[in-house]
Amino acid sequence: MAEHHHHHHEPTGSSLADAARITLEAQNEQWTPMRAAIFDALAAEEKPTSAYDIADHVSKARGKRVAPNSVYRILDLFVTNNIAMRVESANAYIANAHPGCHHDCIFLVCRNCKEATHVDNDVVTGDVRAVAEHEGFRAERPVIEILGTCAKCMA
Repeated sequence: MAEHHHHHHEPTGSSLADAARITLEAQNEQWTPMRAAIFDALAAEEKPTSAYDIADHVSKARGKRVAPNSVYRILDLFVTNNIAMRVESANAYIANAHPGCHHDCIFLVCRNCKEATHVDNDVVTGDVRAVAEHEGFRAERPVIEILGTCAKCMA
């Protein structure tokens, strides 16, 4: 099967936050200090992280408690606007390294180290969408997660 490879310039640090802000504002959403703090906490993580861990991190940084429910609402907004992705099997989130680009999600999730690698393959996800359509189902956000062991953990 032929693969569609899509190469991205992947911003990091403040340029990633700028890309996320621009993407969110393009959807007529505000980039508030709380949203910026939550995005920064999410982007600082190398592995998928939970809303509770983000709430703890932001609470410590701000010196006052941030409710996990508030973090969940903001993360849902981030997912809806393609600046974060949800790893369903881990009930956790990762920052989208290329927020201006839309793809369905394929995650390779390591059971050992909990790292999740995001892979873009429009052929595979297009086939998944076609199967759903054939069954009379309209796919909103296909998420494919492959659980296993990453190369680092196998070494």
